[in-house]
Formats: sequence, C-alpha cells, structure tokens
Amino acid sequence: MLWLVVAALAVRQMAVVLRQPPGERLTDLETWIGENGVLHVTGSLYDSDRFTGTPFAGLVLKPLTRMAEQSLGVAWTFGTLLLVAALGIVAARALPGPVSRRTALLAAPVAISLLMLSLPVRNALHLGQTSILPVLLVLLGCFAARGERASGVLIGLAAALQPTVLLFAVLLWLTGRRRAALTGGAAFAACTASAWAAMPGDSWTYWVHHVAGTGLGGNADSLANQSLHGALLRAGLAGPLEIALFVVLAAAVCFLGLRRAARYAADGQLLLAVAVTGCVAVAVSPTAWQHQLLWVLLAVVGRVGRRASDRPVWPVVVVLVITLPGTMLLPNMAVLFPVRDNVLLIVALAAACAVPFLPRTSEYWQHPIPTDHAAPVPARWSRIPLLPFWRRVLSRPNLLLELLLIRVVYSAYAHVRLAATAGRATAERHGRQIHSIEQWLHIDIEHWANHAVVNVGRLRGFFDHYYTTFHFIVPLTILGVLYVRRPADYRWARCTIGFATLFALVGFWLYPLAPPRLMPGLGFIDTVHGVQDFAKPDYGSLTAMTNQYAAMPSLHFGWSLWCGVVVVMLAPKTWMKALGLLHPLFTVSAIVATANHWVLDAVGGAAVVVLGFGLAYVLAGPRALRPGTVPAAAKPRDDLERSVPVPVPRSTDEARGDATDDVVGSKQH
Repeated sequence: MLWLVVAALAVRQMAVVLRQPPGERLTDLETWIGENGVLHVTGSLYDSDRFTGTPFAGLVLKPLTRMAEQSLGVAWTFGTLLLVAALGIVAARALPGPVSRRTALLAAPVAISLLMLSLPVRNALHLGQTSILPVLLVLLGCFAARGERASGVLIGLAAALQPTVLLFAVLLWLTGRRRAALTGGAAFAACTASAWAAMPGDSWTYWVHHVAGTGLGGNADSLANQSLHGALLRAGLAGPLEIALFVVLAAAVCFLGLRRAARYAADGQLLLAVAVTGCVAVAVSPTAWQHQLLWVLLAVVGRVGRRASDRPVWPVVVVLVITLPGTMLLPNMAVLFPVRDNVLLIVALAAACAVPFLPRTSEYWQHPIPTDHAAPVPARWSRIPLLPFWRRVLSRPNLLLELLLIRVVYSAYAHVRLAATAGRATAERHGRQIHSIEQWLHIDIEHWANHAVVNVGRLRGFFDHYYTTFHFIVPLTILGVLYVRRPADYRWARCTIGFATLFALVGFWLYPLAPPRLMPGLGFIDTVHGVQDFAKPDYGSLTAMTNQYAAMPSLHFGWSLWCGVVVVMLAPKTWMKALGLLHPLFTVSAIVATANHWVLDAVGGAAVVVLGFGLAYVLAGPRALRPGTVPAAAKPRDDLERSVPVPVPRSTDEARGDATDDVVGSKQH
C-alpha cells in the first residue's frame, strides 16, 4: 500500500509540473539550457543573475542542452523523481541499527513519500533545479561506495556542484577517514580547476567577484534564503557589521555542529551525522534556497526524549516544518514573524547545535519510559470501543507538539472551508430552502430579532462584540484549563471538538448556504459589517480568508454548545455549570440577531457536536475513568528495560494530574 502511495505521489508531481504552461514550469532549467538559456549565449554565464550554479555545473550542463531542447519537461522531471527514489532507498538502508523487520520493510516507501511531499523536492521539481543530486552523491559516498577513494570522489563531485558540501570532507577527517577526506578535497579541486581552465572568466566571476556565488540569484534578504546570512539581512543588519557577525556565527555553528556530527558517527548513527553536517552547511551558506534544504528532513532519524510520549515530538516537528509553509505553522501575528520567516533555519540550527539526540548506548534508545494509561471502562454495548488500542492517556501531551498540531489542523480546516463553495446562486437557493422550512415550522424569528436589536444601540453593540470575540476565546480557554488541570479530560475534550469540526466541514462542502445578511430582498441588516454588496460581500480584512457561505452548520453555536457541555460535565461548582450554559445561550442569540445565521444553522451546529461526542464514545468508550485504579506499569521485556526508571506516583491525583473527579481512591491506595 505504501508503494502505491509512492507511485501516486510521483504521478501527481509529474502532472503538477507538466500541466503548467511552458513559460511557468522548470523556470530555472529553462534559463540555463533552454532555447534562449544562458548556456547557449556566448560570453559569461554570469552576465545576468539567472545562472546561480558553479562554473563546474555549467560545464556539466552544456552537453545536455541539445537533449533538453527536445525533451525538457518529461525527461528532466522523470529523472528528478528517480533521483528522489534513489535518495529515499539509500537513506532507508542507512538507518542506525538495530532495525526491526517491520521498520526495514516500511522505511523506504515512507522515506520516498516524505521526500516527495517536502518543500525542497517540490520546489526543485517546479524550478528544474539540480539540488537533489549533491545530497544523493553524499549519501552514496557515505553508505554505498566501496573504498575510501570512491567515497571521496563522490563527495568531491557533490562539493563541486554545491561548495558548502565540502564540509563533509571535514566530517570524514574527524571520523578517522582521512584518506577519503583528502580524496574528496582533491576531487573538488580537480573539478573546480577543470572548470577554471575551460571557463576562466566565469570562474573568476563566481569564486572571486561573487565569493562562491554570493549575490547570484534572488535577493539574499528574501524569505527563500534560509541561512544565517539571510536572517541577519532580514533583521536589518548590513555592511561590515553584518559580515563580521555572520562569520563569527558561522564559525561557531561549524565548530559545534561538526563536533556533534563526529560524535554521532562514532556512536553508529552515521545518517544522523550526515544530516547534522548538512544542517550546518545550510546555516553557514551565504545563500540556502528552499530547494537546497533536504538535509533538514534527514535529521528526522534522530531520537529525542526519554519518555515514549515525547518520542514523536521531534519527527513531527521536522516533517511539519519541511512539508508546510511557515504561514500554516504559526498564526499571522507580527510578534511571531521573525520565527515564522526563519522556521526552516531555526530547525536546521537546532538539529546542528542544540537538539539532544540520544546515543545508541542510552538505556532509553530502544525502551523509553512507558506512558501511563487508564484502565478501560466497560461500555453499554460490547462492541464499544471499536478501537480498544485507543487508550486514555493520563499524562499531558507535549505542549509544543499540541500547539503545532492544533495550528496545522485549523489552518488546513480554514483552507478547505474557503474552497468549499459552489457559488452565490447555489448558496442563495439553499438559503431560500432553509427560510421556507423555518416558515413552515414557524421558527423564522431572524428578521424580528435582527430589527429588534438594531433599534437598541447597546444591545446591538453587545451582540456584535460577543459574535466577533468569544467564538475563539472561550473554547481555547477551556482547553487551556483542561490541559493544565485535567490532562486526561483534555485529550477527550480535544477529540470531541475536533470530530465536531470535521463533521461541520463536510456540511460546508456539501451544502453551501447564504446567511440571512447575504439574502437579497429579505430586509436583513448586517449589524457587524454594515450594508453588503451581495455580489462581493465584505468581511473586512478577513474577506479573502473566509468563506461567506459556510453557514450550515453554525460552528459559532456548535463550539459554544461544546463549551457548555464540557463545563457542565467537568465543573465542580453549580455556579460554574450555570455560567457555562450562558455561553451557548448568548451565542445563539448573537448569531441570529446579527443576521449571520439561520435558526436551523444552530440546529446543525448542535447536531455535529452530538456526532462528535458520539464518535469519541464509539472509538474510545466512556469519558469516566475506572474509580480507584492506578494504571499498572508495563512489564519490562528484558534486563535493559528493567533498568529504566518508571516514576511511581505518590497518589492517584498526582499520577493523573487531577485528571478527573471520577478518580477516587488516592486515600485507598
């Protein structure tokens, strides 16, 4: 099945590239070896900024110009995909041991799939770049080549195409492979010298005038340049001060990163050592464009964390960062722009200098501290839960991972919701259907409520403010309190609201609906956004980011009802429960009075919440934990696991972090 996924991704990537107009696909390759490319033009390769490769790369690409003119799209794209497949297979076979049979079977297709989904590979395919080749040459030199001489030659060739790759010769030297290191340096020098002899003017321009290519291509301060040099320029530094600071920081990163890489290589984690060295090369390169950042993805092989619950954090962070743009990872807040704009660089620096990867000699390498689970509670029906392995975890999830996943899921939800529209005519037809049903049921109170509120200034202001403000604040506050005070209930509550949101997304897609404020001829007044042009409704600054016709079901009411149910179920005081019920009451009043939803939209919102709670119950069983029990620690499988310290809680409440009021028995224990 995974190999079928690989094939589907490969076909999709080829289709995406080849469906683009000729002038918009393989743009970098076209500027190099196309009919009017710089390699056809007499004179210097660097008369313009279009060619950014080394002179040796130009020397190698010149013979390909005739073939490229005939089959520039299909052959180059298919060849790049073959390089990606070879890279994934080599990386999968280089995993540090011991490797289980399941891992050995799944590693190659998973690695190739991640590579094809990564931003560097997608960018390289779109531009027609050769940046995958140096990475593959390095991996072949480290893991597939036989003999020190072959290893050195492959790494020297890679460095001739991408100069900062010469750092791998330093890694070979530090790990005792000095003959391979010297051979790599000699191969790099020979390739560079051959290019210098064939194209002396271009070589002078590249190596001396542009200092190893610095300044070629796009602006060095653009977001595409994920290096220390680019980050310093984006921070406003320039001139000699910026250059001096860049040199100092680059030297420090090289020192720390290469020492760590040598240590991991000596520990038997050569693939991790290669990834760390590649991340160093990314950080210290004057320009590290997006298609040159595959090294960051290779760092996913490092193991971090002593606890089993913390082990997925680093891989998930790396995969999210390398496959999604920064705008999906972090909210659009000015204070987060420095992190969002440099997120790939930050992860590369972390992998190179900071992340405490476990050595293979660690007792936690194979057997991390197990996660405590609650004992399952019998349900009313024998086939519930349907997934018995979905056990209730008592500890808090990792905060960084949780925030990343919530942000990514919400961003994906927003994108799908924005795309889920069938046009104004369909939405208005559905609006008339809903209005007719409400008239037949005698619940069409929207017009009366809307005009009643418009005539009372303070009431209108209250509902407008409530509609625009509390939709996100209250659910996030409840989730935050549960995360801190009741972690087991936090996981349950998060799943229920997640399922409800997914069901709502299906409703937006299948039934686009115009809200009352966008229904012509019915006399509704949009109290929040003012009079609307029905052809181009205006939500202020959020117009381009919001689907105007995603009204059924109402997540405003759905999320508020979820808040009320959770507060009623978990709040210890009666007044808290009563206060929790006020939120859905105020919300349903606000969405109707402001003409943003029909009454039946609120019914739809309640329905998806019920489905969310129901699905969580079917999959995981009842919310309540079994009273008076403490989860038993997993039995050690061998002497190594027996040496792993398993924390023993002093009481049930401490073990579960005050997870639920249903857990009694701390005194009994």
